Amino acid sequence: MGTAEARRNRHRTGEVIAALMIVAVAGCSGPSGAPTSATGTTPSASGSTTGAAPTTEPPTTTPAVTPSTGPSPTTPVPSPPPAAPPAPPGSPGSPVTIPDPWRGIDVARLPTALPVVALTFDAGASDTGVRPILDILARYDVAATFFVTGAFARAYPDAVRAITAAGHPIGNHSDTHPDFTVTTTAEIQAQLATAERSIVALTGRPAAPLFRFPYGARTALDIQVVNAAGYVPFRWTVDTLGWKGTSGGVDAATVLRRVLDTAQPGQIVLMHVGANPTDGTTLDADALPRVIEELSARGYRFVDLLEMLR
Repeated sequence: MGTAEARRNRHRTGEVIAALMIVAVAGCSGPSGAPTSATGTTPSASGSTTGAAPTTEPPTTTPAVTPSTGPSPTTPVPSPPPAAPPAPPGSPGSPVTIPDPWRGIDVARLPTALPVVALTFDAGASDTGVRPILDILARYDVAATFFVTGAFARAYPDAVRAITAAGHPIGNHSDTHPDFTVTTTAEIQAQLATAERSIVALTGRPAAPLFRFPYGARTALDIQVVNAAGYVPFRWTVDTLGWKGTSGGVDAATVLRRVLDTAQPGQIVLMHVGANPTDGTTLDADALPRVIEELSARGYRFVDLLEMLR
């Protein structure tokens, strides 16, 4: 024991002896001051103790749960639970818990033997095809999933609201569509958070856990970062290439053929809502009625990705 500690103990012993002498002289009269705790410190009105400054834990990404009644001065405070995976800065709510089978993968085909197909539409450029696509989906009573960038949501809020009003889930497609393979973890987290806020502001619903990598570009670490933020990344079984437009040597027949040639249980079809910037075509919207009719004739039904995650 150090010299300072020994002095403090001798001082406290002297105080106790003096107090006993006062009690002996005063008889049975009660204490004149506030009671002291077992540690020799005086509780404050809030139940905390004064004296030595309390030690504090470094802040974590998961706020500690505050009990309705604080522990007594003699009750040891339990250690905080392990921190949950960090949420992107500013993301609404806590990260969604990703089931183990969906972790560490960029889903290219749904894990099912059922004859189901997921039609998915990326939205990052123009909104030219949104209205005709929604009308076609409604006419055939078909479900689909849309992946929207934050920039698209801010530029075309009515289109995003229309997608939600039609009952189709909207996933996060980053904020400004960068290549994640050359983007830092912090930048990825910021991309996810900013896009999420922009989407939720219009739909009132989280985009998580649905996510698609810009350009489909990713590394194993990128997938881990996205999972930690509460998202399951979805790739595609087939890209229709409708985004290339007629100027890129593609037509509606090409779109249809590519979908039918790769049709299989759990197929994920990648299409786009935007018009080709050179020729103005929206080939995915043009081919969509035939795609639905031909797949339906083969016995397939259509699902959205959120349904498959439930």
